[in-house]
Amino acid sequence: MSKPKLALYWAASCGGCEVAVLDVEEKILDVAGFFDIVFWPCAMDFKYKDVEAMPDGGIDLCLFNGAIRTSENEALAHLLRRKAKVLVAFGSCATEGCIPGLANLTSKEEIFTRLYGPANGAGNGARPTPRTMVPEGELEIPEFYETVRSLGQVVPVDYFMPGCPPQPPQILAVLGLIMEGKPLPPLGSVVGAGDKTCCDECARTRQEKRLKRFYRPWEIEVKAGECLLDQGLVCLGPATRSGCGALCPAANMPCRGCYGAPPHVLDQGAKMISAISSVIDSQDAVEIGRILDQIPDPVGTFYRFSVPASMLHRRA
Repeated sequence: MSKPKLALYWAASCGGCEVAVLDVEEKILDVAGFFDIVFWPCAMDFKYKDVEAMPDGGIDLCLFNGAIRTSENEALAHLLRRKAKVLVAFGSCATEGCIPGLANLTSKEEIFTRLYGPANGAGNGARPTPRTMVPEGELEIPEFYETVRSLGQVVPVDYFMPGCPPQPPQILAVLGLIMEGKPLPPLGSVVGAGDKTCCDECARTRQEKRLKRFYRPWEIEVKAGECLLDQGLVCLGPATRSGCGALCPAANMPCRGCYGAPPHVLDQGAKMISAISSVIDSQDAVEIGRILDQIPDPVGTFYRFSVPASMLHRRA
């Protein structure tokens, strides 16, 4: 019998999800022994034409990581959706948009001005264009989109696996469902994560203290065993899905929110804003404003991983 076919693709992301697959260590040999890896351009010399030649539905499982930033990302999303029986949004970028999605707080032109200089001033004002004629013929590069989108905003996704990156034990657990022939969860499910909040799996003790000061991690000496939010650190544990094992708080660093919103929470940032408002120790509007000013870049803090998939989506 032929092996189940596995594909992995890297769109707009840092590549950490690709490394996370290898972080399963010696178990990668079990994965490679069970699956026939038919597309993994990050690790092997595959071409897009190889995928195009496959029959529709010819790939059993595709782990698609990265947001949709360019026309190339979008084209591969449609191609792999057509070829894959099971398409997984693998990691925070594919699930929610993640760090690339913070670009939705600005515009395509502002990004190009930052990268290539102002249209009138430094440089010649040139901008990347999808097609350019040169003596050798026409060159084509991907179109850079105005808006970053999650994978699920472009094509139907079967399962969502959050994390920046997903943790190796969770990756193995998801792959194990197929490798061991177990029933798959309902379509649309979040896999490789828990059903509670990061706080629920955090070993630190929370007393829900009221705060008049917020700190950056390097501004205080973190107390062992005490909730980081109680100590004035902006920890997104109350607004983040469980599943990572609360690794960051265990290392004296506040949760950044990379596992996305907990079940039944529509907007992770709004949930965290609510949590912050409940611990501020003041009823005076001026003082409340001063306390909140201690949180740098609120949008980048509360929506670091989720702008495209949030109610904000992008700057108007």
